[in-house]
Amino acid sequence: MNIITSTLAIVSKDVRSELRTRYAMNALLMFVVTSVATILFALREDEVSTEVLSGMFWVVVFFTAMSGLSRIFVSEEERGTTMTLQLIASPSIVYFGKLIFNCGLTLVLSSAVTILYIAVFPAFVIKSMGIFILTIFLGSLGFAAAATIIAAIIAKANTKGTLYPVLSFPILIPLLMTVMKSTARALDGEMFIAAMSEFQILVSYLMIMIAGSYLLFDYVWKE
Repeated sequence: MNIITSTLAIVSKDVRSELRTRYAMNALLMFVVTSVATILFALREDEVSTEVLSGMFWVVVFFTAMSGLSRIFVSEEERGTTMTLQLIASPSIVYFGKLIFNCGLTLVLSSAVTILYIAVFPAFVIKSMGIFILTIFLGSLGFAAAATIIAAIIAKANTKGTLYPVLSFPILIPLLMTVMKSTARALDGEMFIAAMSEFQILVSYLMIMIAGSYLLFDYVWKE
């Protein structure tokens, strides 16, 4: 019970800090609006397939996430609170606290992109809501899981801004390819059973990423 309380305390600290500064949320929302507007102007009246729409959807999510999720550990370094966290909390508590916060942030981001896409792209019609919701949920968790450990790795680097997307992209390629295909199925109105193979990949990716990150984080956090 103490572990759960301590983990939630880390989450609460990050939420309060974000509400005070609103750095990550403002950066994410501005990037989302800018990216969607750019795509809208580029396409104009052109008709695009569901595969292209789903691809553009997750490209916006990816680059927006890269602009905000890296701050989760960088902000601790900038404020000088890393040592304090190392003294008062175990690495596992810090990791899961940061992971939960990033999961919430990514879900908000994905929801914002979805709302904007539905509003500005008439062809973006979700015909299989079950497939779409589960894809958004598992995809967001996968993004957050990868982003959390990568953010911890690059927190002490001198070139944080350029290093983060370079490390993230190869790790996220399997996730991106899977969620794009699953989202296209949702837009095409396919049966839920048709997307089971994608969901199995997403769940496997999430489990592997969380387990690997958990084992690696102790070393990363103490170095």
